[in-house]
Amino acid sequence: MTRPGSPTRGAERGTQTLERTETHRPRLWRVLLLNDDYTPMDFVVLVLERYFRKSEQDAQLVMLAVHHKGQGVAGVYTRDVAETKVAQVMAHARHEGHPLMVVAEPEAEA
Repeated sequence: MTRPGSPTRGAERGTQTLERTETHRPRLWRVLLLNDDYTPMDFVVLVLERYFRKSEQDAQLVMLAVHHKGQGVAGVYTRDVAETKVAQVMAHARHEGHPLMVVAEPEAEA
């Protein structure tokens, strides 16, 4: 057993070089709300405000995109965050009896 302050046996002495690893930003995922004929528009706005922290005006714009274009981007996140938001919103929608569909898909790489 070595005592504090004493050199350890077999330890190399000299210069230590550190390798730098290249880091990349994580791939981002888009959370999309999909249109259906049954989920009320005000519920979609509520979801956008509560889970995606949209202002009422921004939530209205996304809701209208969902209604007119078939889908709208609720937000862009890392994969774990996107999947968590999808699960939370789907659970809330099911609890309230709405068939709202929410999906996450990877953003196109630049």
